Amino acid sequence: DKDTEVIYVCLLFVVLVTTQLKFCLYLYLSIAESMEATDVLNHALNYGIVVDCGSSGSRVFVYYWPPHNGNPHTLLDIRQMRDHNHKPVVKKIKPGISTLAKTPTQASDYLRPLLSFAAAHVPSNKHKETPLYILCTAGMRLLPESQQAAILEDLVTDVPLEFDFLFSRSHAEVISGKQEGVYAWIGINFVLGRFDHAEDEDATVEVTTGSQNQQPISRRRTVGIMDMGGASLQIAYEVPSAITFTSTQQEEAGKSVLAEFNLGCDVEHTQHVYRVYVTTFLGFGGNMARQRYEDQLFNNTLSKNRLLTTQAGMSEDKPYLDPCLPLGLSDTVVRDNHTLYLRGQGDWTQCQDAVRPFLGLHNGTMSPGGVYQAPINFSNSEFYGFSEFYYCMEDVLRIGGQYDSDKYSRAAMDYCSTKWSTLKQRLDSKLFSEQADISRLKYQCFKSAWMFEVLHSGFRFPTNYRSLKTAQLVYDKEVQWTLGAILFKTRFLPLRDLQQETLRQSHPSWLRSSFVYNHHLFSLCILVVVLAILLYILRLRRIHQREQRQAEALNLLWAEEGEALLP
Repeated sequence: DKDTEVIYVCLLFVVLVTTQLKFCLYLYLSIAESMEATDVLNHALNYGIVVDCGSSGSRVFVYYWPPHNGNPHTLLDIRQMRDHNHKPVVKKIKPGISTLAKTPTQASDYLRPLLSFAAAHVPSNKHKETPLYILCTAGMRLLPESQQAAILEDLVTDVPLEFDFLFSRSHAEVISGKQEGVYAWIGINFVLGRFDHAEDEDATVEVTTGSQNQQPISRRRTVGIMDMGGASLQIAYEVPSAITFTSTQQEEAGKSVLAEFNLGCDVEHTQHVYRVYVTTFLGFGGNMARQRYEDQLFNNTLSKNRLLTTQAGMSEDKPYLDPCLPLGLSDTVVRDNHTLYLRGQGDWTQCQDAVRPFLGLHNGTMSPGGVYQAPINFSNSEFYGFSEFYYCMEDVLRIGGQYDSDKYSRAAMDYCSTKWSTLKQRLDSKLFSEQADISRLKYQCFKSAWMFEVLHSGFRFPTNYRSLKTAQLVYDKEVQWTLGAILFKTRFLPLRDLQQETLRQSHPSWLRSSFVYNHHLFSLCILVVVLAILLYILRLRRIHQREQRQAEALNLLWAEEGEALLP
């Protein structure tokens, strides 16, 4: 009957609302706890330190985590340490460590300010059990191996003499771009909670691992990441299914860009075995792409002028019409004491055609060298785009967030065709984001076309793909690859906690675990309350209906008696 249908609909609504409330409350508690000052008086907490030695400078990050919860299928709950002012414990110095190539014996002196900073924040009684990892990236990769080894040798020799951290030769290394990409992928997915394999998740994938005789497992879907900087472009995503290569050459190419690893503490269990495709394209960042584009414009224009004895672009009154600059903008390209004069044409469609050849497409791949790209299941996947992917959509177009190719194309086309004088007026009126400057205005047209072509012609994303989100922060936090690095490096530490289980838990850990283990009770309470309200409403409805029927019967009786009294 109708009452039963109403109950069923209400029950379904209650279940949906309860699930959302439970998730929101858990997320709120998790974020709120991560923003609190770290309780350094809590003796149960463990600490870890990662030094990121980059090309322009070095940064130290301090992390902490409570004892493992005892479940061998869950990872350590690693968080970034915060000081008494609730600020992340991070310190940066310049220049990069690679500048010590000729004076490697100064490496430990160079890092002393960072390590002293970390030592001051980690409780002194925890130093001996706090792992320290010194990981060097792009700048060090460019040095000869002998110079790399000399710098690392000085660190391995001298750092333990001054600092009492858990530090060995294997803790100082120059990591590859592939490793850095994997660590970034791990960090993002960890913060998003994609390594929590809840049974009631709807966004799942079937995964086959490289282990022998292993049946496919169903687990929570991870997200892929794309990051376009000024000089390079990087992509990393999970490949759930086993790949069948068509040739030995393709298999060799695939192995160089695929990484399979186990994030779990037990090598016998495959719940946390991941196969990730990761690669970096040097020269494919937004600024480098524009530089390559301008180089070709300059060379082609000079060659054409010599051949046709014309002077196009050689003076301000005869500029080269550049489709990738906003309408009416005048700009110059200077190479070898020669100047090429440009005038913006503001034609986004022509700009797309002009930038596409710079992808170097080769046999459907992204590189002239034929870099292998693992298949993406576009019907069951999700991606996050960082840096230039976000800036292109948000800084002036103001549509950052969920990506819609049609909406993005229209906004980019409108921007390119807008007069330069109008764009400057909008900038002066602060109609763009705070990050937007004159350089962003000049090259937004080019970069928006480049981003579109990278995404759809390079990586071959369908134009109707709706599962790409561009972002600058994840849950209002900037996620560093160093978080992924320490998660990977400490993946076996839970074994210690599993072997030495203790009943004494710190208050924050108890609060978190009690919520996790009692969320069913919380859901049940909400369900009982809402059901009681629904039953009360239904009872009132039935009473109202009964009173209506009695009133109708009484009216009918009065009508019949009235008719009987009529002559």
